[in-house]
Amino acid sequence: MRAAPGAFFVAFALLAAGCRTARSEPREVRAVIVSPTDASRAALAAAVSAALHGAQVTLAGDALTRSSTLTVERTQVRDASGVPVQGRELGTPERFRLLKRGGACVLVHERTGRTVVLESTTCTARDG
Repeated sequence: MRAAPGAFFVAFALLAAGCRTARSEPREVRAVIVSPTDASRAALAAAVSAALHGAQVTLAGDALTRSSTLTVERTQVRDASGVPVQGRELGTPERFRLLKRGGACVLVHERTGRTVVLESTTCTARDG
């Protein structure tokens, strides 16, 4: 039995189209911020705050410069003498990770899966 020459051409065309589609998607890799600026720090703080429904956040100046993961814990409410009002904080910390997608730095909120491109931010791929 001999396969029709047209069937071979169709199969080859479909395979080639599939390869092109896979390559057109920007590659996503873990990343860290390089050369942070006031603008990049502000973009990161705004993105994290927005992900947490506008909660005020305080981030270290070197956030996401050594690790691609950022963990944000809730601030404990304290009384006038500094004692926690609610005792032990039982809430789960929020986790974010930084990815390089094509040329963009993308922050991913792990709990929701929502992403935001960090404007004014330069990042580089992080191994491991």
